[in-house]
Amino acid sequence: MPPSVRTSLQALEEGRHDLLVIGGGITGAGIARDAALRGMAVALVEAGDFGSGTSSRSSRLIHGGLRYLEQRRFHLVSESLRERNVLLRLAPHLVRPIEILLPFYRGDRVPGWKVRLGLTLYDMLAGTGNVRRHQNLGKRALKEVEPLIRERGLTGGARYFDAQCDDARLTVGVIRAAAYVGAKVANYIRVTDLIRDGSRIIGARVRDELTGQDGEIGSRLIVNATGPWTDTIRRMEDPHAQPMLHLTKGSHVQIPQSRIGNKNAILFNSPIDRRPMFIIPWGGGDWTYIGTTEIPWTGAPEKPEISEGEKVYLLRSANSLFPDARLGVEDITAHWSALRPLIAAPGSVPPGRLSREHRIQKGPRGMLTIAGGKLTTFRRMAEAVVDQVSKDLGMKFAKLVGESRAELLPGTEGGIGLALRAPGAKLGLSGYIVDYLIRHYGAETPALYELCRERPELMEKIHPSHPAIGAQVIFALERELACTTADILERRIRLNTETADQGAAARGKVDEMVSSYFSANEVPR
Repeated sequence: MPPSVRTSLQALEEGRHDLLVIGGGITGAGIARDAALRGMAVALVEAGDFGSGTSSRSSRLIHGGLRYLEQRRFHLVSESLRERNVLLRLAPHLVRPIEILLPFYRGDRVPGWKVRLGLTLYDMLAGTGNVRRHQNLGKRALKEVEPLIRERGLTGGARYFDAQCDDARLTVGVIRAAAYVGAKVANYIRVTDLIRDGSRIIGARVRDELTGQDGEIGSRLIVNATGPWTDTIRRMEDPHAQPMLHLTKGSHVQIPQSRIGNKNAILFNSPIDRRPMFIIPWGGGDWTYIGTTEIPWTGAPEKPEISEGEKVYLLRSANSLFPDARLGVEDITAHWSALRPLIAAPGSVPPGRLSREHRIQKGPRGMLTIAGGKLTTFRRMAEAVVDQVSKDLGMKFAKLVGESRAELLPGTEGGIGLALRAPGAKLGLSGYIVDYLIRHYGAETPALYELCRERPELMEKIHPSHPAIGAQVIFALERELACTTADILERRIRLNTETADQGAAARGKVDEMVSSYFSANEVPR
């Protein structure tokens, strides 16, 4: 795939687009890609970096949602499982199968027999796209695969299969795929107001957050895909718009895997409030993250932070399952929080019971808003939005519906196999680094090798305790639309969560590389 660069404000202002997407999270990225695949003239703008909100702070799971079966949301589970299969095919280097253990204990809120029945239904709903069928485990078998798990009250368990992803890199991958088929995409472009022509919205006023310049983008139709900021944008169209969202905060903590001793991903119920929780390996077995909380949020959407109470809750819940770990807040090396933009329901509905399904709403001046949904179903949500856009703009754009299900994401073209390893070894890269690059870049790994051939100093690690190398920084700037050091450390390479110092030891070197790159290249920034 050719290099992707940030579209300049001048280029965004040229001409009038069929569609302007506001929001560069996973949903907006999916909409831009689907619309461009159908031949629309598309622009997408994001106020921060792509995926810098909820789409880079999730539980990093592509899953059907086993707990939704208990709520009888069979359609949501079935759709999610179908989409899981699609994403495993579109981006196998970013979305991978994961094995999850379910331990059963005496006194569980949901008895083991009922969980096993649910797992059978889960497999059936997945159909031919199932990763693998679940397996029932006795107490001894479960202790063999997870020896440090609490034995008191353990009666057995089960093993089932879903998928795990790097949510930030998946979002950037979808953005790049949209750009490849013609969409104009730009991060750090903030919408400050909407442009009206009588009763219609015909564009948006924007500010380039990197240069301070103001501009206007014309468009026949606008889609609001801003997640937690949905109601903020809706009030630009209609100052009296009633809130559409109920925001809840979900937080995770990360610790060295050696401190807890888990060998697998585990789904269990917290003994504190009986909420379902995950304990999940990350980073090739170096780390484990624990989550998530679900707390109503009424503050501003910008950068929600984890509270001390959430940290204690998550660690106490994990300690109940691994009592010998005795985890304390000093063991936390990283944490992240995000807001779930759930559809508000009338009356008093507990956050855990609010629907994860999406809703498309047309505003009084024609703007479409997409709200709700989940990471797993982003492609299907995007398809539904673009179906509606097609109707509003003219059915000629409906003829290519379904293309987003077939077109591979960057890094999947050409396949991912053993042939990618030999060139890296020939360059002198260690097997550990080569495997790490292939896991994250797939079929684009040779482009990193080429950077290393041209500039051997780019083979050097940028952090002493992480396999990332300098070539990844240049790749992020040249091909992955990174503009700042934070874009690279937090979302392209993830040193902020994959090192004990949150990437501090690499920051100076990356700062220097970013500054040098933009000084030497006339790249819109």
